[in-house]
Amino acid sequence: MKKISFGEKIGYGVGAVGLDLSYGLFYSYLSFYLTNGLGISPIFMLILAPLARLWDGINDPMMGSLVDRTRTKMGRYRPWILTGAILNGVVLALMFNNRFAANSVGLYVAVAVFYVLWGMTNTLADIPFWSMIPSLATEEKDRNLVSTIARAFSGLGQGIVEILTPIIVLALSGVAAESYKDLPSDALKKGFGGWSMIAAVCLVIFASVSVLCTKERNIAPKSTEKFSFKKALSLIGHNDQLLIFMLFAMISNCGFYMTSGIGIYYFAQVQGDLSLKSTFSLMGTVGSVISILVIPVCGKFMSNRSTYKFSLTTAILGYAGMAAIGYTVADVKLLGLFFLITSIGTGSMFVNQTVMLADIVDYGEYKLGERNQSLTFSMKGFLQKMAYTMQSIIMFATFAATKYDFSGDTNATVQVVNPQADSAIKFLMFIVPPIMMAISLVIFSTKFKIYGDFKREILDAVSGKKAELQSGEAAD
Repeated sequence: MKKISFGEKIGYGVGAVGLDLSYGLFYSYLSFYLTNGLGISPIFMLILAPLARLWDGINDPMMGSLVDRTRTKMGRYRPWILTGAILNGVVLALMFNNRFAANSVGLYVAVAVFYVLWGMTNTLADIPFWSMIPSLATEEKDRNLVSTIARAFSGLGQGIVEILTPIIVLALSGVAAESYKDLPSDALKKGFGGWSMIAAVCLVIFASVSVLCTKERNIAPKSTEKFSFKKALSLIGHNDQLLIFMLFAMISNCGFYMTSGIGIYYFAQVQGDLSLKSTFSLMGTVGSVISILVIPVCGKFMSNRSTYKFSLTTAILGYAGMAAIGYTVADVKLLGLFFLITSIGTGSMFVNQTVMLADIVDYGEYKLGERNQSLTFSMKGFLQKMAYTMQSIIMFATFAATKYDFSGDTNATVQVVNPQADSAIKFLMFIVPPIMMAISLVIFSTKFKIYGDFKREILDAVSGKKAELQSGEAAD
């Protein structure tokens, strides 16, 4: 089969920048905006996050099955990518421009509605975007390169959010404050509101570039069956390797999200200046860029399985260095240096996970006789949301237990937390993530079996089946 051009691979990857602008604002900064800008209670978020994920457990498989049944002139995936990006951009802007009165019922209802809608609209774009990889490339090297490029652009989008958000929010706040310590919550809301609208526009632009630059090929026949939630659960439940993947990926992803989610509180509250996070995040972005070299370089002398182990081990070592610095000198530049090492590991970890899902699609066809490409890739978005939910539960439960709160007074400035909460935030920042990474590594090493001879057996069987279908169609 003809390999896709490098230009098309780049065009595809550009879409990930826009998706991660929205994704990064939601997962890294929304909790801070809600607690410190709107005065939302941590207890409310502790309840809302799990309830929203229960709905995602229904919505995500439905979306995956819907994509599998789609066939248009634009293809199967691209119409959904563009539609989802537009809707997600609108919801993102509305979520960060909440104008309800503090502590009002309307405020809490609006937060809950937009929180759920963001997850739904993100699913509309995210599932078809990542599901398209097996349709773009069938060879392992091509899949690795496509996945690597997409993850590199994804890391770029995340880096833009992590680095620029503290700077842009302060600039758009309308207040001549030197740091977030001097920023009233009204100004904080204004800054986030303006930045979210810019990110929403960029999301749509980058998604459009991705749609226009790619061409779908190697598409499985359109499914004519009506969606059955029972059948979807059965297909997922009988794909043992998908379930194992979801478990170890969810745990490791939660560790990563813990760093990005609690980091904003660490720098704003413990360090006393959120602008320091830009320096820290810059080092992480450099690490993410370097991580795109891990699979191509390591692939020359080790398997994908060994590369994944190397990625997790690198992340764990980086976290160990961060803990040593965070609990002693707390120097931001040294923290950033070890975060760079961590990001090399987590960046290549995410690329490997995307490649694994493509292999799991083949495994599902090999074992169950049905490809279910988008349904399988829908689990990627779902496990990421579940990982974020785990992170939210741990974080907001800690806030509640340590009496962390923000008054929501629109004239108040960001407050310094009490010593108990200070210690808890550092524990979540430096200790919890590497523990999760280590647990994930153990599960992967002992339970995931799609590698070596068995993987080659799967690919041969799937390729043979495709050849038979093509021969039959030619004969007809």
